[in-house]
Amino acid sequence: MITVRTRAELAQARASLTGQLGLVPTMGALHAGHGALLDAARSAADGVVVSIFVNPTQFARSEDLGRYPRPLDADLALCAHRGVDVVWVPSVAEVYPAGMPQVGIDPGPLGAELEGAVRPTHFAGVLTVVAKLFANVRPDLAFFGEKDYQQLCLVRRMTRDLDLGVGIVGVPTVREPGGLALSSRNSYLSLAEHEEALSLSAALFAGREAAPFGAAAVLAAAQAVLQGAAVRPDYLELRAADLGPVVSGDARLLIAARVGATRLIDNVGMTL
Repeated sequence: MITVRTRAELAQARASLTGQLGLVPTMGALHAGHGALLDAARSAADGVVVSIFVNPTQFARSEDLGRYPRPLDADLALCAHRGVDVVWVPSVAEVYPAGMPQVGIDPGPLGAELEGAVRPTHFAGVLTVVAKLFANVRPDLAFFGEKDYQQLCLVRRMTRDLDLGVGIVGVPTVREPGGLALSSRNSYLSLAEHEEALSLSAALFAGREAAPFGAAAVLAAAQAVLQGAAVRPDYLELRAADLGPVVSGDARLLIAARVGATRLIDNVGMTL
């Protein structure tokens, strides 16, 4: 495995790889959920590049950019164990050499809904950095987790609308035995908060069980679980698989909630 920090080093390392190239963009603090992304990339591509970059443009001033976990040595060990070929760990100056970008990607109407309604600048920052990663790595395939489902949908839309020529692969969410979706931010939770956070996945699973009875039953079942929970939901919404309005067929139930000072997101798929 090669670890590189500059664009020039990345270009040299990339030139040594042949065949189909897979990219796994990450912000580090890697866990078993990221491991599933790496395994999927290793299975589908001939060469695998992982980017580790905590992107400042997707954080609002009030968010956790400064304290976001950065255990680089552990991240590199996991990448080596999973057979990654190249890890790119750029600095902010390397990704944004002219300073914060004056031109970026507009996420469109979906970028203002769900997560975008709570975090108005988030998806513009996400899509802009993903576009820059694509431009530098030039992958054939890129792998994103379904836990960040709205992000996955927006990256797919950007790639299609802008003819970027990258195949976007969604990888199912990895969960703890109790159901909690793995997240780098789970490390912020106390033991008591961790127990409280289990209500998020419990609500989603209850909603999925009610799917045969229609959309109203899904939301009612999920809300019933949350009523007695010590969490503060930002939203609980049922959408179509493309995050448009849902009537029937493939759907996604999505939740974001604050557990103590930590904000977590999750979702499950279902068929109505």
